[in-house]
Amino acid sequence: MNLKPAQMRARLEKPDEATRLYLIHGPDESGAADLAALLHKSLGQAAERVDLDGAALKSNPGRLADEAASMSLFGDRRFIRVTGMGEESLEAVSLLLAAPRAGNPVVAIAPSLRKTGKIVKLVDAAANAVGCALYVPEGADAVRLASQIARDQGVRLGGGCAERLVAATGGDRAVMTREVEKLALYLDAAPERPADCGPEVLDAIGAVLDESAMGAAIEAVVGGDPVTAGAELAAIADDNLAIPTLRQLAKRLIALADMRREVEGGDSAAVVVKRHRVFWKEEAATIRALSRWNAAQLARAVERVRTAERAITAPGNAGAILAEVEGLAIARMGQRLG
Repeated sequence: MNLKPAQMRARLEKPDEATRLYLIHGPDESGAADLAALLHKSLGQAAERVDLDGAALKSNPGRLADEAASMSLFGDRRFIRVTGMGEESLEAVSLLLAAPRAGNPVVAIAPSLRKTGKIVKLVDAAANAVGCALYVPEGADAVRLASQIARDQGVRLGGGCAERLVAATGGDRAVMTREVEKLALYLDAAPERPADCGPEVLDAIGAVLDESAMGAAIEAVVGGDPVTAGAELAAIADDNLAIPTLRQLAKRLIALADMRREVEGGDSAAVVVKRHRVFWKEEAATIRALSRWNAAQLARAVERVRTAERAITAPGNAGAILAEVEGLAIARMGQRLG
């Protein structure tokens, strides 16, 4: 069954025994992580969580159904969280939904799955599973999200602060939440004692991230310039810009991949750039990138960025150094192609 985000939230807040799998797919991994956390909250913080990923299910498809049917050693409630699920987990999902019994619910975060993919179609048709597509909020939706996150912590954003936070974080709700937490601490704000936040507060604590720094790093990576990319990525690591930069880099690579497919279909790069209404100051760099990369290479680069982002948000990770390593690797790839 396919649900809207609000419907999925309601189901996770009150999980039922008939639902074996809660599939959250689409590029908004931060939003998916927030939704997945609701299942743990609903079952109680004492519930045992079993963590799996797509790679583990690819090598052992039957493990998902086995874990769903297993009892906790101490008799507590139990659930399974799968991260990084892709189409390689189709057999694992099929076995789970067809198993004689389950007992322990599964929540899966699958950022790479498309709504036309086999797993999504399988879940949509199943009576014992629900799915939901999440997309990174943009434009007015992202501004409303930033304002809501702030209100939840007692911070009233004014003077274009919501727009600045969205632009600086790439619409990543996890990063926006961390930045709002800084604002709330600085203002001594809370839901019961709200406080106003204007541009001077953002400037005072450095809560607004430097979008120009992200842009310079991204263009160096895409342009195959590892020397410049190294310096820009190091600065980003110091400023806690890793996740927003990876998000923006992924968007840039995906846009290039879409345009490159049109070039490979026979259109000239100049025509494609105009068709996609690329900002005139970026036209020359975009045309150079389209001549440097092909669609398959860009797709591989996107997957590397997504993998790095998932690694950074995992417990006990190496932090922003992961973004720097992957960014440099992609820049070197572009250098070889050029």
